[in-house]
Amino acid sequence: MVKLFIGNLPREATEQEIRSLFEQYGKVLECDIIKNYGFVHIEDKTAAEDAIRNLHHYKLHGVNINVEASKNKSKASTKLHVGNISPTCTNQELRAKFEEYGPVIECDIVKDYAFVHMERAEDAVEAIRGLDNTEFQGESLFWSAQYKAVRNELVEKRKALGWKDFAG
Repeated sequence: MVKLFIGNLPREATEQEIRSLFEQYGKVLECDIIKNYGFVHIEDKTAAEDAIRNLHHYKLHGVNINVEASKNKSKASTKLHVGNISPTCTNQELRAKFEEYGPVIECDIVKDYAFVHMERAEDAVEAIRGLDNTEFQGESLFWSAQYKAVRNELVEKRKALGWKDFAG
């Protein structure tokens, strides 16, 4: 799996449009758009190289997009989607809250939700256990894991802990 960064995305770009564009070069495992940039996780290195070669400076809705390999810090990280973020919360404040449970690789707030990348899955499970449905800056936090395999593992761990509501 190779993670690609897509920069300078036009406002009109949709996740499905980006996914279709990259699927011309290989199997897309995940596609996320955050404001004017995004990430595509493509199945293998050859497909990623083909996508970069053909889509870097590709004109989308009249705008040249940038496509390059993401400077991902850890392949073993666990990405959590955290919902119901206070409008006054900063990346640093949210990062500090999650760092109480383990190293945070990346923390990005988008409107009222965020993506928090924990270095280790076991730390993510502990953060979820400690923070799910707790109040933070006046809002009740909730989560979901972004990869099905990781989400299933976290849900199973929730069940083992005796959680009644483990939909994730």
